[in-house]
Amino acid sequence: MRRLAGSGRVELIPQGRMSGPMPWVIAIMVAMTAIALAAGLALGNAVSAARAEIEGGVTVQIIEPRPEVRAEQAALAIRAIETMPGVAGFRQVPQAELDALIEPWLGTGVTGAAAGMPGIPVPSLIDVRLEGAVTPAKLAQIAQRVEQVAPSARVDAQSNWLKPVFEAMLSLQVLAMVVVALLAVALAAAVLLAARSALGTNRNTIEIVHLLGGTDAQVARVFQRSIGYDAAGGGAVGLALALVVVLALGRRFEGLGAGLVDYGALLWSDWLWLAAVPVLATLLAMLTARLTVLHALRKML
Repeated sequence: MRRLAGSGRVELIPQGRMSGPMPWVIAIMVAMTAIALAAGLALGNAVSAARAEIEGGVTVQIIEPRPEVRAEQAALAIRAIETMPGVAGFRQVPQAELDALIEPWLGTGVTGAAAGMPGIPVPSLIDVRLEGAVTPAKLAQIAQRVEQVAPSARVDAQSNWLKPVFEAMLSLQVLAMVVVALLAVALAAAVLLAARSALGTNRNTIEIVHLLGGTDAQVARVFQRSIGYDAAGGGAVGLALALVVVLALGRRFEGLGAGLVDYGALLWSDWLWLAAVPVLATLLAMLTARLTVLHALRKML
C-alpha cells in the first residue's frame, strides 16, 4: 500500500497505467470485436439494400434457339406485360448488355455467327418491375399471361435467384454476432482472472485496510477504478487498430464494384456502434472487476 504524494489517497495496487498485460489484452479483444461487428453490420446492410431493390423484380426469359422466333415472342411478351395491372415498369435487356454479361465466362463473339459457325443462342431477357413485392400469386399471373403469347417464356422472381446468397450472408452475419458475444465473454474472463490475481497479490494489504475500517465496497472500488483505466486505454488503442483495418478493407472492396459488395457500406449509425465498443468494453470490465472482488472478499473474511 503506497500513499500518493500531495493527494492523501492510498494506492492499493502499485502499478503504472498501461504497464501490465491487461490493457493490451483488452486492446486485442476490442479490435477483434469491432472488426467482427463491422463485418456483421456490413453484411446486414448488403442484404437489406439488395432485398429492397429486387423484391419487386421479375425476369422474363424467352428461351428459344431461333433468333427470329425469339424476337417475335419477346415482342408479344412485352405487349402482354404492358396491359397488366400492378406493373411499375419494364425493359428488354439489350443484346450488347447480354454479351457484356457473358463475355467474362465465354469470351467475345459467341452469341453471333463467326467463321461460318452458328453462335450460342442467348435467351432474350425482359426486366419487369412491380409496384409491390413479388408474391406467388402475382408471379403465377404474369407467367400465365406471358406464356399464352410466348410458349418458350420462363418467368422467375429475382429474389429467388439470390435467396441462397442471402441465406449464406445471413449465416455469416449471425456468425459475426456470435464472435462478438464470445469476445465479450473472453474479455470478462480475462478481467476476472486479473482481478483474482491482484487480490491474491494484495491480500495482506486488503486485510490491513479492513482493520483500519475500510469496507468491501471501498476495496472493490479501488480495483474497479484500476481496471477501468486499463480498459479505457486498451479500448482506445483497440478501436484505433480496428478502424485502420475496417477502412483498409473498405477501400479494397470499394474497388471491386461487384453487385452485393456495393451495398455493404457502413452507415453513420454503424460507426456509432463501433465507437461504442470500447465504452461498453470498459463498463463490462469495471462491472466484472467489482463483482469478482466483492465475491472474493466475502469468501476471504
